[in-house]
Amino acid sequence: MLLLLCANVALGFVAQPARHPFTIPHAVVDPVVAVAGAAGGLAAVNLLGGSSKKQAIDDKEEVETYFNGVGFGRWNRIYSESEDVNTVQLDIRKGHAATIDRVLDWAGRDLADKTWCDLGCGVGSLAIPVAERGAAVSASDISAAMVAETRRRAEDAGVRLADATTADMEAVAGAFDVVSCVDVMIHYPTDKMKDLVDHLAGLSTDRLFVSFAPKTPQYQLLKYIGGLFPGPSKTTRAYLHSEADVVDALDKAGFDVQQQHLTATNFYFSLLLEAKKRPAAAAAAAAGA
Repeated sequence: MLLLLCANVALGFVAQPARHPFTIPHAVVDPVVAVAGAAGGLAAVNLLGGSSKKQAIDDKEEVETYFNGVGFGRWNRIYSESEDVNTVQLDIRKGHAATIDRVLDWAGRDLADKTWCDLGCGVGSLAIPVAERGAAVSASDISAAMVAETRRRAEDAGVRLADATTADMEAVAGAFDVVSCVDVMIHYPTDKMKDLVDHLAGLSTDRLFVSFAPKTPQYQLLKYIGGLFPGPSKTTRAYLHSEADVVDALDKAGFDVQQQHLTATNFYFSLLLEAKKRPAAAAAAAAGA
């Protein structure tokens, strides 16, 4: 009942954009149902089921356009200390911050001499505190506006990033001790998610941090309910992923899940996994380097 209530409340926010400047994390889709938030977790789910190559390309174009436009202003405000947010946006802010704090807790305080690649960095919510702990951080995002904001915030905080670039994460190359991809898989259908995990694994020599909107019966029900209501706008598609699919993709890429944590608020649901490369996989990667 609580989840259904959350869905109905969120639909009220979305249906009246003039009164409630609310866009669901990383996506407001048509049709929609608010069930999570994420740069962040799950928030709205499109009932379109296709996952063709053309759709995958369209997904990226939509994400890039959205986060270089109206989406940037909304999410920059949500992921800040601005008081100009409504109740739903504030809830999403708290949920995303909790996921970031969990990554930092698992990563440890001393990251000196570590290289870290943060893909889909958004406004630098994770990249900047990781750099503050001593890691050489390479941050990237498909949105030039987000990357510019990351640079600005890092400069204001007196933090040096090794790199901050605008790039499709699947085009990023290199080798890093740690790779993170937080609240980004929401933009990838299942088949592309598996390719993405394989790519992330290829970049990491040791650890991976990934989070995604979990595909559970409750959230699938909310997805169905969302299809019963017309949405006022369309920006990007959003996708749920089963934990089993993500864990399987990590396993096939040579990584074992070490720990996991679900952050769940009224409007933000994100499952975070920490995975470590198996010694055999690490040795094989080193031999092929």
